[in-house]
Amino acid sequence: MIACQFQCKCLDISLKQMIKIKAIQYKYPIDDILTSVFKTSGTSGVLRGLSGKMAMHLYGLTLQKSTAITSAVYGNFSAPKAQEIVVARGKILELLRPDDTGKVMSILSWECFGIIRSVVPFRLVAGKRDYIIVGSDSGRIVVLQYDPAKNRFIKIHEETYGKSGCRRIVPGQYLCADPNGRAVMIGAIEKQKLVYILNRDAGNNLTISSPLEAHKGHTIVHSMCGVDVAFENPIFACIECDYNEIKYDKNKKPLPPPKMVTYYELDLGLNHVTRKWTSVTDPTAHLLVSVPGGESGPGGVLICCENYIIYKNIDHPDVKAPLPRRIGTPNDKGVMIVTTATHKQKNMFFFLAQTEYGDIYKITLEFEEEEVDNVRVKYFDTIPVASSICVLRTGFLFSASEYGDHYLFQIQGIGINDPTIETHAKMDPSQASGPFLFKPRKITNLALIDEIESHSPIMDSKVADLAKEETPQIYTLCGRGHRSSLRALRHGLAVTEMAVSELPGSPTYVWAVRKHANDEYCTYIVVSFENGTIVLSIGEKVTEITDTGILDTKTLSLSLLGDDSLLQIHPLGIRHIRSNKRINEWKTPGKRQITQCAVNERQVVIALSGGELVFFELDKMGQLMDVYRKEMGNDVASLSLAPVPPGQRRALFMAVGCFDNTVRVLSLDPASALTQLTIQAVGAQPSSVLLVRMSPEDTQDAKGTLFLYTGLRNGVMIRSAVDTANGTLSDDRKRFLGPQEVRLSVGRFHVTPLSYEPLIDVSPFSSEHCPEGIVAITNGSLRIVTLEKLGDLFNTTTLSLRYTPRRMAIHPANNHIVVVESENKTFSLPEKVEMEKQLGVKEEKETSGAKRRKLDAEGKAQQMEEEEEEDDRPSNFIGDLVKAPVGKWASCIRLVNPATLESVYEIELKNNEAAFSCAVVQFSKDTKAWYLAVGTIKDLVLAPRKHSGGFIHLYKFDTSNTKFSLVHKTPVHDVSLAMTQFDKKLLVGVGRYLRIYDLGKKKLLRKCENKNFPTTICSLDVKGSRIYAGDLSESFHIVKYKSSSKQLYIFADTTQPFYLTSRCLLDYNTIAGGDKFGNLLIARLPSSVTEEKEEDPIGLQGKFGMGRLNSAANKMKSIVSFYVGEAITSLQKTSLVPAGPEVLFYTTIMGGLGMFVPFQSREDIEFFSHLEMHLRQENGPLLGRDHLAFRSFYNPVKECIDGDLCEQFSALEYKKQRDIGEELMCTPQEVVKKLEEIRNRVL
Repeated sequence: MIACQFQCKCLDISLKQMIKIKAIQYKYPIDDILTSVFKTSGTSGVLRGLSGKMAMHLYGLTLQKSTAITSAVYGNFSAPKAQEIVVARGKILELLRPDDTGKVMSILSWECFGIIRSVVPFRLVAGKRDYIIVGSDSGRIVVLQYDPAKNRFIKIHEETYGKSGCRRIVPGQYLCADPNGRAVMIGAIEKQKLVYILNRDAGNNLTISSPLEAHKGHTIVHSMCGVDVAFENPIFACIECDYNEIKYDKNKKPLPPPKMVTYYELDLGLNHVTRKWTSVTDPTAHLLVSVPGGESGPGGVLICCENYIIYKNIDHPDVKAPLPRRIGTPNDKGVMIVTTATHKQKNMFFFLAQTEYGDIYKITLEFEEEEVDNVRVKYFDTIPVASSICVLRTGFLFSASEYGDHYLFQIQGIGINDPTIETHAKMDPSQASGPFLFKPRKITNLALIDEIESHSPIMDSKVADLAKEETPQIYTLCGRGHRSSLRALRHGLAVTEMAVSELPGSPTYVWAVRKHANDEYCTYIVVSFENGTIVLSIGEKVTEITDTGILDTKTLSLSLLGDDSLLQIHPLGIRHIRSNKRINEWKTPGKRQITQCAVNERQVVIALSGGELVFFELDKMGQLMDVYRKEMGNDVASLSLAPVPPGQRRALFMAVGCFDNTVRVLSLDPASALTQLTIQAVGAQPSSVLLVRMSPEDTQDAKGTLFLYTGLRNGVMIRSAVDTANGTLSDDRKRFLGPQEVRLSVGRFHVTPLSYEPLIDVSPFSSEHCPEGIVAITNGSLRIVTLEKLGDLFNTTTLSLRYTPRRMAIHPANNHIVVVESENKTFSLPEKVEMEKQLGVKEEKETSGAKRRKLDAEGKAQQMEEEEEEDDRPSNFIGDLVKAPVGKWASCIRLVNPATLESVYEIELKNNEAAFSCAVVQFSKDTKAWYLAVGTIKDLVLAPRKHSGGFIHLYKFDTSNTKFSLVHKTPVHDVSLAMTQFDKKLLVGVGRYLRIYDLGKKKLLRKCENKNFPTTICSLDVKGSRIYAGDLSESFHIVKYKSSSKQLYIFADTTQPFYLTSRCLLDYNTIAGGDKFGNLLIARLPSSVTEEKEEDPIGLQGKFGMGRLNSAANKMKSIVSFYVGEAITSLQKTSLVPAGPEVLFYTTIMGGLGMFVPFQSREDIEFFSHLEMHLRQENGPLLGRDHLAFRSFYNPVKECIDGDLCEQFSALEYKKQRDIGEELMCTPQEVVKKLEEIRNRVL
């Protein structure tokens, strides 16, 4: 079903306006009312008292799941020959499946409520499908199987082995399986390793044994894998470091303990694990790769070391091959492998290994039986650095990037005749400086097939309608390094235009019609105008035809009947065009006209002016017969016929929308033809009605149920379930789609707005080049569009950036976005261009792929016209060819137009300065001009931390506010991580100092400061005379500024440390923050802190510097606590829809988007609290983690309901849904309705 409407300003009074009127009446701050929910004993009240003693209850909801992938494995999970990929996204397990064309489809995404530490596929001996074994923070090993019938991960086994949490001595960090499907080993970072034997019982069900210990104290594990030994006793290999006995050098300094490769053998006869063999290996060894054994290969393992690959096995000499080095790599920097993939066929196998720079090597072995003679390493291609790569049997390579978008490649060649650099174990290592060097190239052996969007990591975000579209946009700073980007997210599906054609006149309706009912693709596109109709034939070209028998007059409906005949309904009659080209016509009586009509496969109903219904049916001869008539007594606004059920000749129901704001359901049973069964009053005129029967794929709460959709003129859509026994309506669900009338059309069911211009009418469309699309009319043009990402909530527009973005600020005058970027171990753009010229490398293009920029003498960016390449992504895979040493920074400042998302102006910083903060301010000394303040640090080395001092750059915008120039630089002693405007001055956090600066001629003038913050000030907010400062590790501090004495003193702080990464001021006394561990905290200053206490009348705080060691006189209380699971990088109080309620919006480091919605009534709080409690009992987390313990990972969860858990109610079995509904004293449909309402209210 497709609903389309115009977009314009909403004229309704918003909730905010109504509350504002109430706030003015009682003289209380509007923000206090909007962001808090007061306890109430009534049924409809939201506010209780106005004393300021408020309770806040939130509903946490994920808008977009995490897009980062921490691990990926492939296997046959749903069927024996299905090539599928299971990816872990932090706490989400997802199943992906590439189709034959290479399009990656998300089959299932499941919230596990536990941190996934490791995942591995497992297949029993002679098995045809793979299981999924997961190690998590639950302290349990879990074996899962995908059920394609239910589209769910089914928990097969769950074995407890240790404490919950991510601990260094609790297994779960490492997980590997025996290549022949007999056992699995799970290990911790230190000491503990457990082996489980997996087998099948008489019923062919998977069984798991008790754990067998393979512990070794004082041992740190670096990697683990299963060794292929055919069907001998299973062996697992580990890289271990035994620190039990520390040795010392001549200066009595401890020597690093040696690294060992150890084989653990599982004796299947004795049911015991022993250390079979151990051998010293290279001290830089960090990764193990299993080599195929038995009849396929020599067995053993490959050890990935810095600059080398070593083959090792029992009673076999080491075979060591050097790794080729990328040109421009510093001599003191080694090459390390970060991820590998194995491709195995009957007669051959090879390995693909990727380095930390993104270069992929192909590794092959020369062997005879079990003797390996040589190891060859050959440069293969360069792609973005991945956390996991998977080679599928269908010839695809899936790359789960560490940051940025993920990719699916087609392997076009395996590099046999590729003339690139190759090294092997028999080469002379002394030649490493020459023949081993290679220059990265665009992908040659790989071809990019599909791209999976990823916003990870999100560094900062802003939600505002900067583009003046009447709907807020979400602007995010994403990525790292040269693959960074500024992305604008808009609520709605992205639309891909397949064809656009201008039409003569103003079209009113459009239909895509097949020639025969069984045809796969549409044959005609019919467009109706006020005075005519045109018919377009679909072929190699779309051409207008006139021999179809369709009248050139205004058409109300055109459809294909079940006997392959065309039916045209126009205001003066019905034209029935038979498949043999015979034409039958029915004329309207007198001067009456047809106003509305509806058609299904065998039935037709029309409404004549005056309110008379005329019903037609096809007889056995294919004639359209006038069967029944009925006077409605009121003009008809809309009509709909139910679809004919399979195996039957007629539908039994029709819907009539009348101008008296009612919708009626009539019977089509011959025994009670056109008898009214039920009537429903609606809030406005029903502009469109649609009866549709949902299949099990379309809905989970009603299988094969008949639904009535009603679109109203005020933009509301109502869905009601129709009882097929008596035609009564129930389970009404409303959703506001927009201020214009709603038109409904039959198609796939998906209620999501389109991010596209308003559509007048639409129809489902299918052709050879567009199998599943939409034909639409808008603004005098005909358009064929397709929707490729139906599961996405947002569509994205991207601007590529040069370096890692740090912060963004919005210019209040023209809504332009200021972005500061900086990158460590990177040369600036002028230095990079010069060095690459010296290396003989062609000048690098700007990452946007559209324009090349050069820098003038002042470091300002100038643009040069250049033709755009077909695809610039492969060139961006290479990255920087010249690597800079530690402590070398590149940084720039960028001004972006949010409407076009184009860079307007850029400045490159010099002298090894890195920018970390910015603010757009006005000063009292120059109120007509806008200034940009940027905080930088020079020669910064992160560990151990040292620098050469910081600066505050002050730039002045020109009169157009599209360019800025440097006014002066103010030196400071430390980095400035936060700054904002305060009382027409600049408020800056410099290290742990809080300072206020005013405008000066040669530098900023310091007016006052406070040196009593614990560590480093990382955030600043201002409201009135209060300053809300966030400390990097000591949570929030509220600072008061006394203008009379020019003093800043801390008068309130929190009671516990909180490592802040983001914050948001909710009201005068309440502030929300997120920390680096993934916690949300909302703290509030008690109402007992009055203005008199704030003013500090005796002056002790200012005089004695109160505030050290969290010694402020007043303490903020924690009122909400919730564990999100990922580090929160930004928080903002905003509304995501026009005139909608305000929510607390957040983004995470892994690319997730979410919000916390305040409850509006006490009944909602109680309902969702009980629902959450029942779901914890009836729907335990997939990985065995206790849900309450997970959401209380660091602090007990407080005053926040987990909406992600509540939304899993729809995935439960119907019996469990019914049992929970009985406990809540409602039906399962009512529970689902409540869940939909709370999401639709804010989005």
